[in-house]
Amino acid sequence: MIKYFTEEASVEAVNGRMAEDTDPRLREVMASLVKHIHAFIKETRISQQEWETAVRFLTDTGRLCTPERQEFILLSDTLGVSMLVDAINNRRQMGATENTVLGPFYVPGAPRRAMGDRITLDGKGESCVFEGTVVDLEGQAIEGAIIDVWSDNAEGFYDVQQPDIQPKWNNRGSFVTGADGGYSFIGIKPVSYPIPDDGPVGQMLKHLGRHPFRPAHMHYIVSANGFQKVVTHTFVGDDRYLSSDAVFGVKATLVAPFERLSGEEAEWRSRFDFVLSPM
Repeated sequence: MIKYFTEEASVEAVNGRMAEDTDPRLREVMASLVKHIHAFIKETRISQQEWETAVRFLTDTGRLCTPERQEFILLSDTLGVSMLVDAINNRRQMGATENTVLGPFYVPGAPRRAMGDRITLDGKGESCVFEGTVVDLEGQAIEGAIIDVWSDNAEGFYDVQQPDIQPKWNNRGSFVTGADGGYSFIGIKPVSYPIPDDGPVGQMLKHLGRHPFRPAHMHYIVSANGFQKVVTHTFVGDDRYLSSDAVFGVKATLVAPFERLSGEEAEWRSRFDFVLSPM
């Protein structure tokens, strides 16, 4: 029987057009997408003008995308979608370090540095010793774990955002743990910063009464043979934006202590131990 499009049978009409030999996973995803979008339109009774505004918003979002800036990822982040996808795909055993979003400023190939080295190259910011251990779920040290780290500078910008101002690889480095599983390096106490808010996503946040700020954090990717890779941050415990991160990246287990030092090689110390789950 031919299924003509009607308001009541809109989902059946659209999904009924898929070919029989459509890839099963594609069929499942697209059928669900159509079902939920149509339900959303019906529930909210979207007007023609509102739909045109939505299309313009998505068009403007696409126009702003470049190799250096992905406005659609920013949209996904600020709607909590990126964190939800990350959570679903990175469920771990109790006690293992939790994931959070990668963020847009990761750069592969950071220089390999010796334990205890300084990753801050511009001489700015409040120096901080970051240290801890990488262990398995039983607390045994993991030798040969690779720890890739990066953060913003004292003004809240990453080196790739200011290639003509900051030294290349500023506040970036990678380290390999020894037999004790320990790591240590000197960076700066990170500062909070706004995500790019000069485009459609920024306008959306403004209209929703939301700020664009991320709480101060240090980025980590921790990987080791036989273990699940961890992509995560540690957050400065007294940051004013912890409870309102613009991209919903904060988890309670990732809030790290920052201890002020006096008369030592750095102004702060932050210790955080990474617990990896087996593959």
